[in-house]
Amino acid sequence: MTSPAAPPGPAGPSAADVDAFFSDRLHLEDEALRAARERARTAGLPDIAVAPAHGALLALLAQVAGARRVLEVGTLGGYSTIWLARAVGPDGRVTSLEIDPHHAEVARTCVDAAGVGDRVEIVVGAALDTLPGVAGPLDLVFVDADKENNAAYVRAALELTRPGAVVVVDNVVRGGRVADAADDTPAVRGVREVVDLVAADPRLDTATAVQTVDRKGWDGVLVARVTG
Repeated sequence: MTSPAAPPGPAGPSAADVDAFFSDRLHLEDEALRAARERARTAGLPDIAVAPAHGALLALLAQVAGARRVLEVGTLGGYSTIWLARAVGPDGRVTSLEIDPHHAEVARTCVDAAGVGDRVEIVVGAALDTLPGVAGPLDLVFVDADKENNAAYVRAALELTRPGAVVVVDNVVRGGRVADAADDTPAVRGVREVVDLVAADPRLDTATAVQTVDRKGWDGVLVARVTG
């Protein structure tokens, strides 16, 4: 096995350049997705939606799982929601929980414009309050909201999942801070808590965390499978 190439120097390609390379070559983003990103930016939403390659990964996981019912915790502008709604198909359903009414309004416009609005329900309110009302059984859960409540979201969602369902938690590396014992900030604590939950909960039989580097920087995603 050859050794991996050294990272590029200051003049070399950036993570954003690599993102663009794969997005262009694999045709990851179409006009509807680009329009959703631009609509969210124009509406003043933070530019923290998943990268195109990450959105495609979510869709791929949903398709591999045969997902028809998906829960998303944290809608933002609906970018990842569109990926998931496309993956579940016309007979599927995505329920997305969003605490901010303005974000939810922008997301509704985006999913409708992308032609998947009929398979998306956006529920406004604190997710820990609205999550118990979500209809199951769920085939895939995507958690991408306030990190402090990661474990609570996953714990509640597990009550609604079927055997073989997939649970995905975003932003678990946080620039490496998750492994810094001196970092006790609420978001990092929330990531550690959900990692410990996934490791200990007998309802989850396979799990991994993968580091990512993209236009948003150094982060990662936790993926687990509900015991089948």
